Amino acid sequence: MEGSWISIIPFAVVIITAIMTKQVFPGLTLGLITGAYLVEPSILGGIQQAIQYIVDSLTDINNLKIIIFLYLFSGLVGIIKITGGIRGFVDLTAKKINTKKEALLLTWISTLGTFSAPSFRIVTVVPIMKALLQKINMTRKELAFMIETSTQPVIVLIPIATAFVGYMVSVIEMGLQNQGIEADPYSLFVQSIPFNFFAISMIIIGTLFVLFRHSKSNRYDQEDEDGDPNKVKEEKENPAISKDLPSKPWNLIVPVLLVICLTLFLTWWDGYSKGYDFFEAFIEADVLQAMVVALFITILFTFVMQLLQGNSLKKMIHEFIQAGNNLMSVILLLSVVWALSSTTEALGFSTFVTNNVDWIPTMFIPPVMFIIGAFVSYFIGSSWGTWGILMPLGISLAQAADASLPLVIGAVFASGSFGSFSSPLSDNNNTIAEILDLNAMQYARYKLLPALIAVGISTVLYGIMTFVL
Repeated sequence: MEGSWISIIPFAVVIITAIMTKQVFPGLTLGLITGAYLVEPSILGGIQQAIQYIVDSLTDINNLKIIIFLYLFSGLVGIIKITGGIRGFVDLTAKKINTKKEALLLTWISTLGTFSAPSFRIVTVVPIMKALLQKINMTRKELAFMIETSTQPVIVLIPIATAFVGYMVSVIEMGLQNQGIEADPYSLFVQSIPFNFFAISMIIIGTLFVLFRHSKSNRYDQEDEDGDPNKVKEEKENPAISKDLPSKPWNLIVPVLLVICLTLFLTWWDGYSKGYDFFEAFIEADVLQAMVVALFITILFTFVMQLLQGNSLKKMIHEFIQAGNNLMSVILLLSVVWALSSTTEALGFSTFVTNNVDWIPTMFIPPVMFIIGAFVSYFIGSSWGTWGILMPLGISLAQAADASLPLVIGAVFASGSFGSFSSPLSDNNNTIAEILDLNAMQYARYKLLPALIAVGISTVLYGIMTFVL
């Protein structure tokens, strides 16, 4: 069974069910159960195996850090909201932010301090920009797309102080070791950045779509694009900017600046304490650990700050827990996504992909690797999973065909970025959809067209660069 076409069946079940139900979670659940029964084909074996995969995904140390971070940050946003931080920030920026262009500029400025990880950027920026929706003529899908365009595509291009750098360097190192190639993996990573054509194209295309794509309906006088006439009313009455709340922008600005500064400092400190110099410290650090610790310290500081302002501890704790619980649906969905990934890996999905690419002509290795990776990443919804599956293969093919290593490495990284950005199974897609009350499947379809345009441009560029380098 291992490495056969059977490993594709769970993904097929996910997609078909999701299309039929217009919901991601039922598809993921049925796909997980289907895959588990393929692994353990007995009456109770499949259910037991599915539960085991979920338990394993929830006890993985990095997954657990992501869950803790999402819950804690959502709780922090709840405290900021109830103490008037979001309303104060909206009041502060209301005179300056009135158009898409101004909202876009603010979104891009915010990347300066929130580039550590996509989850960090999403839970920091989305609630704030959501509160500004009543000031600008944008739908929630447009807002989500604007923010996400400046998230994954940007972070993969940053060579230091992100949660991605260490992993990206490690998969390159793994591929080099498998082929016995003596080269510096970090140098190859830096050299590959200009060849991540999808990320670069997506930033440009996404920005143009935000500026020039017009909604079919005006969100203020027609029903919401999801077909729910109550949605617009909910946005106009956003509780984060209720007139019953105080207007205190520093209750948002101080915690956000603190968590950003602490994250950067603790990231450097983690690497420095391991004996690395300044720049290497950012590369070798455990960024997820730094993010969680920085957030925990910020939450403690915020509680003290609000107590000094005379706010009720009981009310803040209640709001913290309630806000954190709002992301439980995302956490549940992520656990099933991670479990599904483990299931398909047990069925030999990566082996199946590896065993079926020997038909690639040597002159077309970069563009074909990109297309295959884009296909894989769309169906698994994970850039990291795609990189882990295809990077050793890409380096192997590049070595055999004497192709440019930075170009092939850039193509693999670009392919994973496509799935993370556009797949309905992506962590980013589902987190941002949940925070903005969007249907995850509909939102994924909304951004698929610009993503496919970026894929087309990238494929052509890889074909051209194959002959140039």
